[in-house]
Amino acid sequence: MQVSIIIINYNTFDITCDCIASVIEHTKNFDYEIVLVDNASPKDNPDDFLKRFPNITLVKNPENNGFAKGNNHGIKNAKGELILLLNSDTILTEDSISIAADFISNNPKTVVTTKLVYQDGVYQHNARKFRSIRNELLDLARPALYLLPYRTRAKLMLNQYFNGDFSTYCDWVSGALMMFHRDALNSLPGQILDDRFFMYAEDTLWCYQFSEAGFHSYFIADTSVIHIANASTEPEKQLKLLKTMLKHELIIMAERKGKGFYYHTFEIIFTFKEMMRYYIKQIALRLFNKRIR
Repeated sequence: MQVSIIIINYNTFDITCDCIASVIEHTKNFDYEIVLVDNASPKDNPDDFLKRFPNITLVKNPENNGFAKGNNHGIKNAKGELILLLNSDTILTEDSISIAADFISNNPKTVVTTKLVYQDGVYQHNARKFRSIRNELLDLARPALYLLPYRTRAKLMLNQYFNGDFSTYCDWVSGALMMFHRDALNSLPGQILDDRFFMYAEDTLWCYQFSEAGFHSYFIADTSVIHIANASTEPEKQLKLLKTMLKHELIIMAERKGKGFYYHTFEIIFTFKEMMRYYIKQIALRLFNKRIR
């Protein structure tokens, strides 16, 4: 069984090369191919990738049409039975791909990720629960949650309450590293990854659509991958990103619950909580010159 590794590049030549090199160095126990999709990078010459990595498949998009559409283009050019979506700013330090592929080969009705960590080794909370009124209210009452035993709290909430220290089923996993069986696409609307979002929250949407088709998301704690992730975004860009995330999360909630009383109650609570969280982060940045993840 072959894994097709789909990587999207947009103006990140050096970082993307580091990602590809780490895949080649560490993936030893499973057959794989690398499909690199360049989303019309104005600063990169995509042919330079072939000079360094002649065995990859290069797909050159004529325009930057986003993360989801880029991945769909890559999948169209892939041959493997397993599909791995891998961010260009990830670095493998061990054979994580083979571990994930072994699991999904034995559990084909799953969508799989491994532990993602920052460069300093801190876990990125990529095993997640779908949002709900209950969980948003519990999150607002955070001190009370810490009265619960850790494992009880972690299983109840996942997200930031989970340290990534045991493998578990969850509601959704990060698109920075997401593996699924190619046949799973046949169960999705249009038989492709939903590409209505240019970027952000598309992984939540995909996992919801997979779950509706009987697939379960699974987090593997036994291996980790470095995800550089942009932790230096300026406050103005952070606010714009937050508004985009709010919009996309509400679209997903409308799909899951409809636009009735539950949706509008969630909208009020969720928007209030996330805006409050944003301003607390900015106050902490100004007072202590330190960003809160």
